[in-house]
Amino acid sequence: MKLFNKALFVIAGTSVLTLTSCIEETFPENDTATVEQIGASASALESSVRGIPSQMCQGYLVYGDQVHETDMAYPLLMIAMTEMLGDIYPEGDDSGYDWYRNYNTFSRPYGTTSYFSFLPWFTLYKFIKTDNDVISAVDMDDESVGDDIKGLAGIAYAARAFNYYLLTVLFQPIENIYTDCSKVKDLTVPKVTEDTDRETAKSNRRLTVAEMKEFIFSDLDIAEKALKNYTPESKLYPNLAVVYGIKAKAYLWFEDYANAAKYARMAIEESGASPVTEAQWDDPTTGFCVANQAWMWYIHYDAENMGNLCNFTGWMSGEAEWSYSSYTRPSIDKSLYDKMNSTDFRHHTFLNPDRSYYAYKTCRDQKWLDEMPNYLSLKFRCKDGDFETYTVGGVVDVPVMRVEEMYFIEAEATAMAKNDVSAGVNLLNSFMQTYRDPKYSCKARTLRDFQIENLTQMRIEFWGEGNAFPSAKRIKPNIVQNYEGSNAPDNTFRINCEGIKPNWNLVIPQSETQTNQILEETNNPDPTQTVVGPTPIGTFAPAKH
Repeated sequence: MKLFNKALFVIAGTSVLTLTSCIEETFPENDTATVEQIGASASALESSVRGIPSQMCQGYLVYGDQVHETDMAYPLLMIAMTEMLGDIYPEGDDSGYDWYRNYNTFSRPYGTTSYFSFLPWFTLYKFIKTDNDVISAVDMDDESVGDDIKGLAGIAYAARAFNYYLLTVLFQPIENIYTDCSKVKDLTVPKVTEDTDRETAKSNRRLTVAEMKEFIFSDLDIAEKALKNYTPESKLYPNLAVVYGIKAKAYLWFEDYANAAKYARMAIEESGASPVTEAQWDDPTTGFCVANQAWMWYIHYDAENMGNLCNFTGWMSGEAEWSYSSYTRPSIDKSLYDKMNSTDFRHHTFLNPDRSYYAYKTCRDQKWLDEMPNYLSLKFRCKDGDFETYTVGGVVDVPVMRVEEMYFIEAEATAMAKNDVSAGVNLLNSFMQTYRDPKYSCKARTLRDFQIENLTQMRIEFWGEGNAFPSAKRIKPNIVQNYEGSNAPDNTFRINCEGIKPNWNLVIPQSETQTNQILEETNNPDPTQTVVGPTPIGTFAPAKH
């Protein structure tokens, strides 16, 4: 009986510079399981699968050393996508410590040699390498292979589909007025699977949108079948509800609205999850740092394998006194803050200019609160309220998928599939009035206006999590960061872009195009210096091509 066709691997902290080197990575002998061992027990496969969530929060994942402090695995993508939306500003006195700012500002080179394309590209392909190692070990067509083994492989198929979805979102070029994407229209990224060898990787073209859609849903169909008969040991791993959730996200990206609505509802029902409550949201010791009933999939930091700089809480908790947040003071864009009613409890997440406006729940004292900049975020708390000790306060859970996202997907997708604004408005009003703001009322009268309003609520809901970015790139809402009263900290942030920002189409890094030379002629255009702030108030930056 052939259950496995090669030895399994667990994570190694080796540097990844090209996909060919990724394919050929070698692992220490004591980190492998022999075929004989695996054949005798599923424990080796389980060990390899555990590497999936561990890798998603591994500091210095790509370089394997302290080269760039944004080398933070999955949290890198969460913060980068929030920055690209223009929803977060560094309001501290030392805002230059915001290493993520170029996702927002274009203040540094953004092309093939920049960190800002290099790290997302190799982070996601590093994840895919781990997924492929698991997938390669299991014959899913062998009827004698047990449900537990196939279920473990199903986790890897779901994770791989999610990673290719993110690569597609970040690197698929969307037309804009600032860069000419005509030569690469309809292209996504190269496909690297368990069967891809070194020679193939040297001339591995970008899949078309149609090809990528087929590939992603092929993986998800396999994962769905496998996970119907297997429940992972925790929500650190994708389960059946998460597969439905990834399908909903991917169908929405590919604008298959009927299926997006269908699978969003299936994810809600299968998960049994309910949205985060006001008490959970505002809790100063567990808020957005301890998984709860709303979180469908999350990752977890361990004190033993985290550093004081390269961790999510140290970047995103307004209360933390380690890492960079104490210098940058991550804050919400004022115009986005102002779109919340005072009756929306999410309004209390960010410091109002009038500190007496709300009795903020915080692990810090009143003096600290009074000294903090306006609009500072209190969303992501330090574990147990420990803002001084990173090995305590930073040992947190970080959400990858929350059930709330499925409600927003269902609302937009239903409206678009039915060509009926009222259908979407009713769903959005129901969610908002039940779970966020009893006085909320959507006023949209056109599908476009409804898409923008639904996106606005997603940007508020998923501030710092990045989940609104794919919808923004698809909808092209216009980005306005220079307006009367803007809290953008300097002129580099004060930019207004029509449709989307050109840097939303990330560039394939040079280290990849030099090895896989077919990509040199099919790379996305470099957006560096295509938009330079400040943009005059009331206008958009002019077209550059």
